[in-house]
Amino acid sequence: MTDPITVLVADDEQPALDELAFLLGRDARIGTIHRASNGADALRILTLEQIDAVFLDIHMPGLSGIDIAQALGRFDRRPPFVFVTADEERALEAFDLSAVDYVLKPVRAERLDRAVGRLLDARAASASASAAPGAGAGSGDAPGSPATAPVATPPTATAPALVAVSLGGTTRMIRQDAIQYVQAQGDYARLHTDDGSYLVRVPMSDLEQQWAAAGFVRIHRSYLVSLAHVSRLRLGASSPTVVIGATELPVSRRLLPSLRDRVSASRIRPRS
Repeated sequence: MTDPITVLVADDEQPALDELAFLLGRDARIGTIHRASNGADALRILTLEQIDAVFLDIHMPGLSGIDIAQALGRFDRRPPFVFVTADEERALEAFDLSAVDYVLKPVRAERLDRAVGRLLDARAASASASAAPGAGAGSGDAPGSPATAPVATPPTATAPALVAVSLGGTTRMIRQDAIQYVQAQGDYARLHTDDGSYLVRVPMSDLEQQWAAAGFVRIHRSYLVSLAHVSRLRLGASSPTVVIGATELPVSRRLLPSLRDRVSASRIRPRS
């Protein structure tokens, strides 16, 4: 087991601060716990102490948790951070700031346990990147910097990329590799998985560009598909389509050449 980490907990509500510190104190992976009841105190502690990870409330007087997260971007070595909040609406913004996780209050012990695990994964990934040959002054980027989309945290050696979605007024995380295809719905996009669909406030054009490296390709103005989930391609037909499970999606003539190029570099072979 690695040495316990030193953390900072920032929350302006004393009961919430005490409860979070208590729960973290029961975790053998956590060592020293610093507390801050406002953003100014949090920045002071971050400047004076060696902090390995940060737990931030979003709404605090003066400097908010969002402000602190933005300030962390100016640190030479930014500690990974988690938002712990009752605000269900800021998850997309949080992950755009490279938050490792987004935990909703009231905090459950098992949910906090997963958040600590993700923090440790992020620290390990950052340490590996810093130790890699050629790592220098430019290698101090924060762990958890988005590699695919504003709504996705990047994968590590032990954890897949995660996407924050809203469901029934709560925010949950789904694995990016579980998303089979994306359907455009105005300024929103609907993510389809094997067990349901989720609406995110991200334009399809953004996902097309930023998820390309994760194997997603645009096949139609209304659809973006994960090549890993494609079971059949009917590209030679008069009306070309892509089949994912029991769903058949249209391929536009304009995007057909680029789809063929992507397919030629993958394991998928077209069927007539």
